[in-house]
Amino acid sequence: MAFKDILVHVDNTPHSRTRLALAAKLAQSQDAHVIALNVRTRPVLPQFIVSQYGSQIDRVRDTYNAEAAREARAAFDTLQPTHGITTEWRDVDGGLVENVALHARYADITIIGQTENDEGERPLPDSLIMAVGRPVLVVPFAGKFDTLGERVIVAWNGSREATRAVHDALPILKKSARTHVIAVNPSGGMAGHGAIPGADICLHLSRHGVNAVCEHIKSEDMNVGQMLLSRAADEDADLIVMGAYGRSRLREMVLGGATRHLLRHMTVPVLLSH
Repeated sequence: MAFKDILVHVDNTPHSRTRLALAAKLAQSQDAHVIALNVRTRPVLPQFIVSQYGSQIDRVRDTYNAEAAREARAAFDTLQPTHGITTEWRDVDGGLVENVALHARYADITIIGQTENDEGERPLPDSLIMAVGRPVLVVPFAGKFDTLGERVIVAWNGSREATRAVHDALPILKKSARTHVIAVNPSGGMAGHGAIPGADICLHLSRHGVNAVCEHIKSEDMNVGQMLLSRAADEDADLIVMGAYGRSRLREMVLGGATRHLLRHMTVPVLLSH
């Protein structure tokens, strides 16, 4: 199995070029088709701007969206001659989350950017992960990423979400030079990680041709998200794979959690599945 359709959300920000470059790298590795999706949204504008432009406000929005789409398209157009991959441009109007989710359901994986400020409406990664039933690759808004999937950290806790993430990521894991499976504060027994935490999933991955090693860590003074980012830095990882929202999002928002921590503080791309 390999990824054959890669959807990447694009816009006119510098971060969009980073996402496009990673989409191209992944497409080359997987012999896949890249679909770039630009969404012309209609954001709620401050009242003083609405008052200033009055009945012309819709035309102002349309002009801005058209210019933003032209800039996004210009970045997208550099992909095919540079990387020799097949590409497709889609330009739609409407809500961001609804449109990305709709198109993501017809792709093998979707690449989006980390939200810089999630204090307002629900961030795109948070909504998309729960909505599409497909893996979502979230790219940090800061940093440069020359490789993807060569050195991978897999967060393993034996859950349904972690199992889904591992199998969603198999096309990448099979091509990785090293996959490091990490269980943080593991529990034993049939409902936990087994006698040797991580051993069973590493054996399973090795049968798929993945060069996997396992490790389990106990830490009482650091949360799981912090530990994963720390180990990613130690291993010079270029990708983290993990299951998303093993407990309710409300509980994660109130108590914190690995998914929420990584979505806010990621330093490398993270592949998430729910």
